[in-house]
Amino acid sequence: MPSVAPFGSWRSLIDAERISSGRVGLGQVALDGGGVYWTESRPADAGRTVVVRRRPDGRTEDVTPVGLNVRTRVHEYGGGAFAIRDGVLVFVDFGDGRLWRQDLDPGRVGSAQPLTPGVAGAALRHADPVIDPVRRRVLCVQEDHRGGGQAVNRIVDVALDPDGSILPEPRVVVSGHDFFSNPRLDPEGRRACWLAWDHPNLPWDGTSLWVSDVAPDGSFRSPRLVAGGHAESVFQPEWSPDGRLHFVSDRTGWWNLYRLDTVPEPGSGLPEARALAPMDAEFGEPQWVFGLTTYAFIDADHLLCRYTRDGIWYLAVLDSSTGRLRQLDLGATWYGAIAAGPDGDAAVTAASATRDTWLARLDPASGRAAVLAESSPDAVDERFLSLPEPVEYGTGGGEVAHGLFYAPRNPGFVAPDGELPPLLVNVHGGPTGMATSALALGLQYWTSRGFAILDVNYRGSSGYGRPYRDRLAGSWGVADLEDVVAGARFMAETGRADPSRLLIRGGSAGGYTTLCAVTFADEFRAGTSYFGIGDLAVFAGETHKFESRYMDRLIGPYPGAAATYRDRSPLHFADRISCPVLLLQGLEDRIVPPDQAELMFEALRRRGVPVAHVAFEGEGHGFRRAGTLKRAIEAELSFYGQILGFEPADDIPRLPIENLPAA
Repeated sequence: MPSVAPFGSWRSLIDAERISSGRVGLGQVALDGGGVYWTESRPADAGRTVVVRRRPDGRTEDVTPVGLNVRTRVHEYGGGAFAIRDGVLVFVDFGDGRLWRQDLDPGRVGSAQPLTPGVAGAALRHADPVIDPVRRRVLCVQEDHRGGGQAVNRIVDVALDPDGSILPEPRVVVSGHDFFSNPRLDPEGRRACWLAWDHPNLPWDGTSLWVSDVAPDGSFRSPRLVAGGHAESVFQPEWSPDGRLHFVSDRTGWWNLYRLDTVPEPGSGLPEARALAPMDAEFGEPQWVFGLTTYAFIDADHLLCRYTRDGIWYLAVLDSSTGRLRQLDLGATWYGAIAAGPDGDAAVTAASATRDTWLARLDPASGRAAVLAESSPDAVDERFLSLPEPVEYGTGGGEVAHGLFYAPRNPGFVAPDGELPPLLVNVHGGPTGMATSALALGLQYWTSRGFAILDVNYRGSSGYGRPYRDRLAGSWGVADLEDVVAGARFMAETGRADPSRLLIRGGSAGGYTTLCAVTFADEFRAGTSYFGIGDLAVFAGETHKFESRYMDRLIGPYPGAAATYRDRSPLHFADRISCPVLLLQGLEDRIVPPDQAELMFEALRRRGVPVAHVAFEGEGHGFRRAGTLKRAIEAELSFYGQILGFEPADDIPRLPIENLPAA
């Protein structure tokens, strides 16, 4: 018989320990020599990321030497940190930014050796490597911070077999744009492709796809533009086994798959590309990190691919000669990294609403799959899991916003008669991100304690086509704010949340929207900002190169639009904030400087507003360490308990809150 207890006070087996140290992150995936390789980020190991191998004989082992961390800081967000071919692994170490080589013959795990010179402060960083077996080299993106001011980005080649102990400076093969990604070689090594873009664009705004001939000495000759531009986002160019160039483009308003059957000669203009499976669905996603994959080649005419429509991800085999999609069902509603090999083997990461991320080895022909690794090794009792309900609701300008609603759920508890649950409006980052239906234990932590959640895909989110993504242009801090407020009202008006206990939380750009919501709206009882922006002008002047012109599109060019920046900066209107605020911030954050949280804390503390500020040593933009993750979510629970007047069931430290009246 369930116990009767107020919402928020329920005891749950989904505790902070399970969320923080009890799971690992599964990332990039690759196949080589019958083995499967993937990255695991491990909060219990201070957030370190390692490469793991499943051997053909079924044994699983770490291959990354102790002391190295397979992660890159290019664009600060990283991704694309390793490549493997013919038993040779190349990877980037987070600590020094260098490219390393490791030989992995079938019988052992080898030691690693650096391929690029060490530079003080990891000022020379690398990402997105690809091995060129013909010329025994590695092509990769390099980000050079040695000159002061903004970093210089380019594509370089690095010797795979360095001669001697003094490592030469990598040779630049492509330069002249602000950013680069996806250097890729055709099967014979005679042509190369890559993506480039320039300020103020980010890769989901507009990228250009280039092709070049590769000379015998490895230099790139006769580069020509084959797709993309300032207003077309091209994603993941790849060469098929028979040498045809494939890519994803949003030229129709949806990221769809295309193929160039022939690469044009220099000077012949943009070629026609064939749409392989035109549909109102997204085969691409925002390239916040390197190494994203939504398709891989089974053979010259068949691709394993994933796409999303209406918030759900699908996995399919595409026959590119006919355009037919054959659906594969692994029991998932989200699919992530994809890899495929020439022997018909494949691997994919997946998740569902009731199962945390897993890595499966897949036979695309039969659809049979075997699980190799899981983010959470112990399954969660499904009776504690709230299933997402897709919702649409009206918002500003007569438009529609999207979200996923989660009702409170716990088999051991019910609320007193007539009590409605508190609502947590969860705001994803980006802002060009996307809330998905994949199981997120960080959300189920709340629903299993008696909170309702609205996970908002506000205007500007990806997954709903380019027009929806573009609706945030010029309107950041306005449209997203309208959407979270309208979503909270909608949940209250439909009887699914207590209108007097509406809360909001978010990280990064979601933290900014959270701060806007508690500043410029009156709906919310309290807000929690994880490394959110308080002063847009300071962010524009101090953040890293990748996002330094992001707000040109979201708000307007600075300083011409300085007045708008000020009008949408919560820090300048802290006197309007009357509800309690919790600020959580990493002290090594190079994207949102720590002083953003410190200034907001001081402004609210001086005004007598209830406020708490928790800073974390050694953490950057996005928390990775088990201790940090545990402390942060327990602080948030204590914060809500004190504000809403309930006693958490968990034995957690009481968060000190400045200016909070005695109960």
